[in-house]
Amino acid sequence: MGWIFIVSLVAVLAVIYRPFGDYMYRVYTGTTHSRPERLVYRLLGVRPDAEQRWSAYARGLLAFSLVSILVVYGMQRLQDRLFLSLGFDAVPDHIAWNTAISFVTNTNWQAYSGESTMGHLVQMAALAVQNFVSAAVGMAVAITLVRGFTRHGSDTIGNFWTDLVRGTLRILLPIAFVGALVLVAGGVVQNFTGPYEITTLTGGTQNLTGGPVASQEVIKELGNNGGGFFNTNSAHPYENATAWTNWFEILLILAIPFALTRTFGRMVGQVRQGYAILAVMASIAVISVVLTNVFELAGDATVPQAVGAAMEGKEVRFGVANSATFAAATTLTSTGAVNSFHDSFTPFGGMMTLFNMMLGEVAPGGAGAGLYGMLVLAVITVFVAGLMVGRTPEYLGKKIGSREIKLASLYFLVTPVLVLTGTAVAMGNEAGLAAMLNTGSHGFSEILYAFTSASNNNGSAFGGVTVNTPWYDVALGLCMVLGRFLPIVFVLALAGSLAAQKPVPESAGTLPTHRPLFVGMVVGVTVVLVALTFLPALALGPIAEGLL
Repeated sequence: MGWIFIVSLVAVLAVIYRPFGDYMYRVYTGTTHSRPERLVYRLLGVRPDAEQRWSAYARGLLAFSLVSILVVYGMQRLQDRLFLSLGFDAVPDHIAWNTAISFVTNTNWQAYSGESTMGHLVQMAALAVQNFVSAAVGMAVAITLVRGFTRHGSDTIGNFWTDLVRGTLRILLPIAFVGALVLVAGGVVQNFTGPYEITTLTGGTQNLTGGPVASQEVIKELGNNGGGFFNTNSAHPYENATAWTNWFEILLILAIPFALTRTFGRMVGQVRQGYAILAVMASIAVISVVLTNVFELAGDATVPQAVGAAMEGKEVRFGVANSATFAAATTLTSTGAVNSFHDSFTPFGGMMTLFNMMLGEVAPGGAGAGLYGMLVLAVITVFVAGLMVGRTPEYLGKKIGSREIKLASLYFLVTPVLVLTGTAVAMGNEAGLAAMLNTGSHGFSEILYAFTSASNNNGSAFGGVTVNTPWYDVALGLCMVLGRFLPIVFVLALAGSLAAQKPVPESAGTLPTHRPLFVGMVVGVTVVLVALTFLPALALGPIAEGLL
């Protein structure tokens, strides 16, 4: 039945692709402001129609994110004095720092158990709010880069506050409202109850916590956030009750990143360019989903082969195929939600979740982050193609000169530097090694996964590492903040550089960027860059483990 699950998912994504992409196009290109939006602008004290240079756009984005970090950190530290705290103590400083950074950067890495650490108000007013606005920030940056390609001789790229508010109020909030009702109908919890004791089937007792779960679950998936209300995330029946809610949550994860390619095509005035980027994303995604399912269904060990599949760490109500597809979807995007224990995947199945993140999460990637990441890779591809034919590379009528390729290269290099440096430091000091529960290749894979997840703003984890320690909270927090905002600054600078250019007319030497040849080139550049960068680390971890 796994193939029915996947085919039906693809079919629905195809149906909503055009109307949803066109709707987002109208949202970001419209010139009118609704009454709620005007009220927000007055409260913020901003002029929504005032255009900004890329540097001003970046300052607004960074200032908003800094204030968000301080607010989320403060609410956690004052939790014991807040309403709906459920009697929980204030969150320790190092966990509060890590969590604030995590949710503001759209990473949603969790070094705590939500049901025993965070009260309802913190979950709603701090964490869930950031699920909305951090996703809207990523979408705004993507739209800004697209504007860079559409504008000519301009020193402005839009208004951060307008893009932020529109993305939140017109796209994320309405869909999240309807989606939450769907999840409640499917059995996901939505209430304000505290911990209550139940009797288990074996006669023991267990405390279960209710809460406003559905409203956080829907934006966690829709905004490609991933932070769970409960410690077991989307494997918990209160977050993901049945096989069809599992299907619906994957649909939410993939909807915005894929549909944004349609928005891109509409904005640049060439829908076929959007289809080309979609084809790159879809090609990589299909290969990843298929390979992850094959590795998990094959069961590369004695016990899995005996029972026909690798069921360790997976929910029986989902099975192997639905779990593997969920894992591929959340690591191909920046979601990081899990409905199974990635640490229990087969070595090569676990390698696929690692490789998905190492690709830069561009197939289709996070809300906005996937599109601007893929466009940066497209810029690198046309540069490589230009070197091959001996002419100045061009993309969508813009020259890719030294400034543009430097910014694109810096964007690409940030994550590998953070991942490999962080992993090396962790493996070379006592604080990093003391937290490891496993040794050998698998233990190395767990550390590599943690820094890959944090630096790529994914948030999922292999497990097997005690990360709620001061050292890991600080180290991973630094990776999250640098892995989020350095690439964003480079993308905004690239957008400003492109917007300032005059259009370059097409010639006989111009590389067509809407044909299968270009699609194949972008796929090849994406995979080869990752392979050259991360293959040695993968060889020490999951590949070595899988070949034993």
